Amino acid sequence: MKHICYLLLTLSLALLSSCEELFEYHPNQIILNDDERDLTAHNLARLQNQQPGDTLHLLVMGDTQRFYDAASAFVDAANTFPHIDFVIHQGDISDFGMSQEFRWVHDIMKRLKWPYLTVIGNHDMLGNGRKVYQQMYGDFNYAFDYGHTRFVFIDTNSLEYNYNGKVPDIDWLSKQLVHQEGDSWVQAIAVSHIPPYDDDFDTALERAFHRTLKESERVQLSLHGHIHGFRADFRYDEEVLYLATSTVKKREFTYLKVWAGGYSFDRIAY
Repeated sequence: MKHICYLLLTLSLALLSSCEELFEYHPNQIILNDDERDLTAHNLARLQNQQPGDTLHLLVMGDTQRFYDAASAFVDAANTFPHIDFVIHQGDISDFGMSQEFRWVHDIMKRLKWPYLTVIGNHDMLGNGRKVYQQMYGDFNYAFDYGHTRFVFIDTNSLEYNYNGKVPDIDWLSKQLVHQEGDSWVQAIAVSHIPPYDDDFDTALERAFHRTLKESERVQLSLHGHIHGFRADFRYDEEVLYLATSTVKKREFTYLKVWAGGYSFDRIAY
């Protein structure tokens, strides 16, 4: 009897110790550690502890999806720069909107020497992705000031809302671009996943989006991802440059310098 009891106890312990191998979580289950939550607020707090110079130095990348090796190689390349203020991830962090995908990418991105900030992509809205993004990063639309520049991150994934006429939120965007007396910022940069000329952007809002940027008289540059290729053009007039950065799968990113009244960018292969 003792031998049987010992055998049953051993089997029970073995089952408990290997429970992760025996049971799989549902793919739409959201499982995050405390240090994987509210990452936008965490990285903005890091920015507040930095002193911006006259010229800001940014790295822009994105569309990591399942390209984990390429994303890891990007971090290695980014960490060779002597100074970067922060990194912008242009969305499509995940491929299927699963929490584990977001966690895998964050495990890579947290090796950066610099804070990183994200905008939500259309793939990040698949499955349970919207809830994952909100819990892991935060709001879909947010803005902050850093030195002389206001950065406005906005959800432009119109197709995922069935072109309901509310995304992007033009009224919200317009309010973020109102310069008040005493504000430290003198210019603004818009950041979103889908560029306004893309089919996934609500065509009914395309011109309104551009007009809002232009008429603010504060925006010269709008940053995007989604198209999986590099593209920089004055799509509508000579006022606002729409700059799309390629997917990390193609092993390239954008090195952006911003100063009061101007900017420059380089397309970097790695």
